[in-house]
Amino acid sequence: MNKKGLSSLLGWAILFLIVALVAGIFGFGLISGLSFTIAKWLAMIFVILFIISVIAHVIKKA
Repeated sequence: MNKKGLSSLLGWAILFLIVALVAGIFGFGLISGLSFTIAKWLAMIFVILFIISVIAHVIKKA
């Protein structure tokens, strides 16, 4: 995955986190919980793909 794909995935995770925080402030529990779950999963996927890309880059250089 290219750098733009990774950064856009992180951007989506941040967007869903912000939606979860705003929904939580206004008392929309279901929307808040769902948005936070989506943000959490997208952040985990971002970290996993980042680690894979770093390992691939190290292997490619060797």
